[in-house]
Amino acid sequence: MADENTIETPEVVSEVAGDAGEAQGRRGRGRGGNREGGGGDRGRGRGGRDDRRGGKQEEDDGIIEKLVHINRVSKTVKGGKRFGFAALVVVGDGQGRVGFGHGKAREVPEAITKATAAARKKMIRVPLKEGRTLHHDGNGRFGAGKVTLRTAPPGTGIIAGGPMRAVFESLGVADVVTKSVGTSNPYNMIRATFDALSDQTSPKSVAQRRGKKVVDLLGRGGASAVEAEADAAAIVE
Repeated sequence: MADENTIETPEVVSEVAGDAGEAQGRRGRGRGGNREGGGGDRGRGRGGRDDRRGGKQEEDDGIIEKLVHINRVSKTVKGGKRFGFAALVVVGDGQGRVGFGHGKAREVPEAITKATAAARKKMIRVPLKEGRTLHHDGNGRFGAGKVTLRTAPPGTGIIAGGPMRAVFESLGVADVVTKSVGTSNPYNMIRATFDALSDQTSPKSVAQRRGKKVVDLLGRGGASAVEAEADAAAIVE
């Protein structure tokens, strides 16, 4: 019986040899003997991660993300307290599109990711004069927050504080004067600012709505026809 147990078929011999070779290869890699192969695997892994990063950069190309506020909240339970985080994020392309969103999670990075995704889904387009300022003044209100937005000449800069500055930097506005009255709650200030921005219009949209030409609208108020045509030609949106 012992002789029968020691008999090995060719298939068994090849299988055992293969297992031994695989084990030897693992030992070699563990000792650094097969560094060339291991390095190739690690290189491919880094390449895959770089590719993923590159795809994210292409997706985020031109999008400005600004973290406005993070709030830590806690919930008292039987075993103690559970902490969570709420994030408020403003995103924009710097060319007239802007949005905001908030997200909640147990960790800060996850909360920021949720807020950014929500902001991307709710982006609005705001017409800009000469690509640097607003076309006209505006007022916005939400809750106890009141904001006033005013157009400004070149070189004025962004005169705004706190959350409102993040909105205009993401929007692409270079010259604006703002004033916030009432609450300093960043959520209400952001919503009041977006309420004012949603009422912004451009001469081109008004002319299309009224069935007129932009020159006809700008020619009123004592402006000459040459000045009106020059202003109309300078209007991009």
